[in-house]
Amino acid sequence: MPRSSRLDAPGILHHVIARGIERRPIFLDTIDRKDFLHRLTEIIGKTGMKCYAWCLMSNHFHLLLRTGHVPLSSFMRRLLTGYAIKFNLRQKRTGHLFQNRYKSIVCEEEPYLLELVRYIHLNPIRAGVVKTIKELDKYPWTGHAAIMGRSKYDWQETDEVLVRFGRKVREARKKYQEFASEGIGKYKAGELSGGGLKRSAGGIDELLRT
Repeated sequence: MPRSSRLDAPGILHHVIARGIERRPIFLDTIDRKDFLHRLTEIIGKTGMKCYAWCLMSNHFHLLLRTGHVPLSSFMRRLLTGYAIKFNLRQKRTGHLFQNRYKSIVCEEEPYLLELVRYIHLNPIRAGVVKTIKELDKYPWTGHAAIMGRSKYDWQETDEVLVRFGRKVREARKKYQEFASEGIGKYKAGELSGGGLKRSAGGIDELLRT
């Protein structure tokens, strides 16, 4: 049976997850992670995509994206193919790097945007990579540090997140940090990978029927 088409209309919010084949690592070192972020920077700049949250784990990554003038499918193909080719060259390997197709889930704007920002950025704490929210503030491989002003990526929509917590940046960051901290221990594994959201598996008519 052929796969269903994805929802690629402009302005749709997607939670995107891609995993390594057989759950193998897709990021082995800092060079891999920096290369992925460099590619993300270039492609977002050319496609009009918006990114609200992201997280790089050892064998998978999360992105919270709003589609621009280029379809999500084209965006992800460019990102995954380019990264996989360079990764294989660096690691002297051949074959597929990613497990099947990426997963994308269409998200209702409110209240899931903030819930997903928190859920995605807390991945390193759930995995035990960092222990506390203070450590996460400085952890370089999620968008949380950018929201907290500890790193900067021109393509990450930090202002659109912070404005939901206050008009003044300092106050908004404090309230966002409190919001993120309150989410520690809240989510079960995979809870916001699909629950309460609409999977983009059948076009706009299918979405409206679900």
